[in-house]
Amino acid sequence: MYLFIAFLMVPLIEIGLFIQVGDAIGLWPTLAIVVLTAILGTSLVRSQGRLALGQMRNSFQTLSDPAEPLAHGAMILFAGALLLTPGFFTDAIGFALLVPPVRMAVYRYLRKKVTVAQFQMGPGTMQGRQYPGGQYPGGPHPGGQGRGPAGSGDIIDGDFEEVTPKRPTAKPSGWVEGPK
Repeated sequence: MYLFIAFLMVPLIEIGLFIQVGDAIGLWPTLAIVVLTAILGTSLVRSQGRLALGQMRNSFQTLSDPAEPLAHGAMILFAGALLLTPGFFTDAIGFALLVPPVRMAVYRYLRKKVTVAQFQMGPGTMQGRQYPGGQYPGGPHPGGQGRGPAGSGDIIDGDFEEVTPKRPTAKPSGWVEGPK
């Protein structure tokens, strides 16, 4: 329902603002402002995007939680889409999302609304696996609760499937090499 209201209200707001601004300053200055905000927004999105990408790389290298840099990157991408959309209302929201304190406030708000059930990364973790009741099959999880260093236990969990090679029924087409 909220999405429907947004798709209905945003164009109406933009049309109303175009009429008001165009009446106040004229058609050509209004169009010039729209084009200039798109150009300025593109350059700001590039610079902010580089900073967010650097923060994301740093969080991956230090194996820290990448949620905040990913959220900032997503908000910068969304801001870029808003700035490329012609209109004063979308430009105002897009420019606001390019301001780091505004992004931080939005991130804090969203962090309160979103619950992460499980997040693990690095060696020795059960990447993405969830077991009923949090119980690891076969006893305690190597490394405590799935957060210990690699090699801290002697249990190795793995799945395998035997694969028998298939013999080709026809000659290769000539585009690829056949089995040797």
